[in-house]
Amino acid sequence: MKITFLGTGTSQGIPMIANNDPVCLSNDSKDKRLRSSVMISWDDTCYVIDCGPDFRQQMLRENIQAINGVLFTHEHSDHTAGIDDLRPFTYKMGEVPIYAQERVIESLKVRFSYIFETENRYAGAPKLTENIIDSSSFTLSGVNVTPIAVMHGKLPIMGYRFGDVAYITDLKTMSDHEKKKLEGLDILIVNALRITAHPTHLNLEEALCFVNEIKPKRAYFTHISHKLGFHAEVQKKLPENVFLSYDGLEIKL
Repeated sequence: MKITFLGTGTSQGIPMIANNDPVCLSNDSKDKRLRSSVMISWDDTCYVIDCGPDFRQQMLRENIQAINGVLFTHEHSDHTAGIDDLRPFTYKMGEVPIYAQERVIESLKVRFSYIFETENRYAGAPKLTENIIDSSSFTLSGVNVTPIAVMHGKLPIMGYRFGDVAYITDLKTMSDHEKKKLEGLDILIVNALRITAHPTHLNLEEALCFVNEIKPKRAYFTHISHKLGFHAEVQKKLPENVFLSYDGLEIKL
């Protein structure tokens, strides 16, 4: 299995528009972050978690020729706004499966109604197959996938465990019941937004506490804002099994 970090930034990315913070002006490529998304692949199979507004750029950068589906964590724009850029895959492959909570599917139908219309449908719109998920595990191309219920402030969203890899973004709190689903992980990917506290995301201290509680073999932080600091400086302060992810990073298991 291979995990590719398509983007590791927060909702506005780094550099942020109209912001002259030193991190936004950094020349280090690891400080330049597109909106958060990962690709998980094995054999000839490839699934993407979230497709935000940078999805087109991410697919071109990684030279992705086909995907087997997209799993959505929640409906916020930085995780869904690239849905129209699924078009080329549907032209080439037919319908692309999408997986999300029913609430998220309904939100997409409102915001991107032309994609989901059945009458007078726009011919160029991407063709998608809807798959509504709940707390039940399911199988994708032979790999068991377990949804992880996460609270993004007051909004219930989803993380996903693929085998011994878990991807969780926009986490603020999680029940003990859901934490049990994360036992025995090889890789935990979780958000660490910034140094100071935030009402709907883990900050660095909270993310480190979460890693210490879950005890994966390795942890990678994502959904990072410029307020976390320079990649190189923050990485030096982290435990030896905890890493700041960066755009384009690949992990092979």
